[in-house]
Amino acid sequence: MPENAPSPADAWWSNAVVYQIYPRSFADSNADGIGDLQGITERLDYLFELGVDVLWLSPVCPSPHDDNGYDISDYQDIDPLFGTLADFDRLLASVHERGMKLVMDLVVNHTSDEHPWFTASRDDGPGGPERDWYIWRPPREGMEPGTAGAEPNNWESWFSGPAWTLDEVSGEYCRTPSPASSPT
Repeated sequence: MPENAPSPADAWWSNAVVYQIYPRSFADSNADGIGDLQGITERLDYLFELGVDVLWLSPVCPSPHDDNGYDISDYQDIDPLFGTLADFDRLLASVHERGMKLVMDLVVNHTSDEHPWFTASRDDGPGGPERDWYIWRPPREGMEPGTAGAEPNNWESWFSGPAWTLDEVSGEYCRTPSPASSPT
């Protein structure tokens, strides 16, 4: 351990009270039926009074919402359902004004099939430089893509069904984020 580094017992996270927020259902500031960043900001005093040290914010980036927002299509923006980047900046500043911390729930290896990384990997084709950004496999030998049992192997998703999704364009299977597959 470096000489000036705090011991794990002294680290901020070792004794912090962490409160996870799923924005969609937490606080709706504009009465559209969906929680948003402004709604969270409006309730920071309450969370602070409860003794919360750290807000753990579930994904708020743009997403087709096939997997509760974890299938992110743009890591550099805020989903309009939840507000704007300016709303996020206000939330972050308000959190820091209270001496609290904000932790973003960010799973960078679980993108949407609409994310530019995925589309580049798909469109690159076998042997292309972006192809290995995701796990691609042809169907089992002698099997027609899309038929039962044609998946490259019998891997199951953590959630349900096969871990593979057929890409109709290429005829190959990918460990891609979708409602039926686990993160790559």
